Amino acid sequence: MRHDAFLGEIDDTRIVAAIRLAEARSRGEIRVHIAEGEIKDARRAAEADFARLGMTATAERNGVLILVAPESQSFAVVGDRGIHERCPAGFWEAVAEGMAREFRAGRFTEGIVSAVSRVGDELQRHFPRRAGEEDRNELPDGVIRG
Repeated sequence: MRHDAFLGEIDDTRIVAAIRLAEARSRGEIRVHIAEGEIKDARRAAEADFARLGMTATAERNGVLILVAPESQSFAVVGDRGIHERCPAGFWEAVAEGMAREFRAGRFTEGIVSAVSRVGDELQRHFPRRAGEEDRNELPDGVIRG
């Protein structure tokens, strides 16, 4: 699928709603980046974006980035050390495989929303909300494009 066609299929409003729902259940932060252009190594690009977007600055180091590169037909899910150290082996790969299944079926928004939800479940398990503590949204929720 061409980059512009993929972008036309993505529903930012649904993705942002999923991010906000996931973050409301935990103290974690989730961002989604739809990349432009060819990316040779999605994981390496996601790791670079993670730093560039300031995602290592969260108080508990529990941010997660979902990078989708439609032109390369690749994607990656990376978490900061606070969440990565707590996830079971194979967790990030399982999230990516779920996205891949949805993408193969042409359900692009659903693939991203499903990934956000699974990441939110894991964040809730390890970084649940604390009673009486106000939500601190440390990072913007909007879909990053570019």
